[in-house]
Amino acid sequence: MNVFIVYYHPEEKSFNHAMFQRACETLKRESADLKTSDLKAMKFDPMPGRSAYKTVKDPTCFKQQIEELHATEQNSFADFIEEEIRKMEWCDLMIWQFPMWWFGLPSVLKGWTERVFALGRVYNGAHLYENGLFKDKRAMLSFTTGAPADAYKEGGLNGDIHKIILPIRRGIEFLGFSVLEPNIVFAPAHISEEARKKALDDYSVRIGELLKTVPAVSSKNLPCKENG
Repeated sequence: MNVFIVYYHPEEKSFNHAMFQRACETLKRESADLKTSDLKAMKFDPMPGRSAYKTVKDPTCFKQQIEELHATEQNSFADFIEEEIRKMEWCDLMIWQFPMWWFGLPSVLKGWTERVFALGRVYNGAHLYENGLFKDKRAMLSFTTGAPADAYKEGGLNGDIHKIILPIRRGIEFLGFSVLEPNIVFAPAHISEEARKKALDDYSVRIGELLKTVPAVSSKNLPCKENG
């Protein structure tokens, strides 16, 4: 199985980094094919702009979707964007690993989606949701929170966690991915070392189960690309 992990946290000593490392170790041990994007290590530029394209459709006014369509037609995405898109096209399973900050994605990961989820290349009007170009693929959100689980229940301080992440989930489903139940570690900074170790072990088990249950991707819905 081909697995693509997109990871962001600014601190290598973070629990998110430990989760990212554990996922990579587990996947390698299970002989999965793995590609990763460590956005901090890559120094990924999350700011939308012309640097994402090798050619320009309208030099007088930047309109991102117009430039995305043009880059799709001309096969002229910048190399760092093309590489990320190809990782998505390659994978059977995509995992996002991140800390939930201010009820959403960290800005760098959000910027990654805004640059990589390109109109024409990864979606279009005829290919959305269940008819999306990635409809035979699966995705999972794996993230941490600052507050404990009780704060994220229906009626809790912050509200139902599943409702909070719905916009993120729908954004991925928009491309055709089937989004699995999330892997959530609540308030890792405020739990015991033993509990953190258990969370990592549980994550390994979850990944192992996914490798047994997630079907392989069909290439029939993906755009034809020369040279791989």
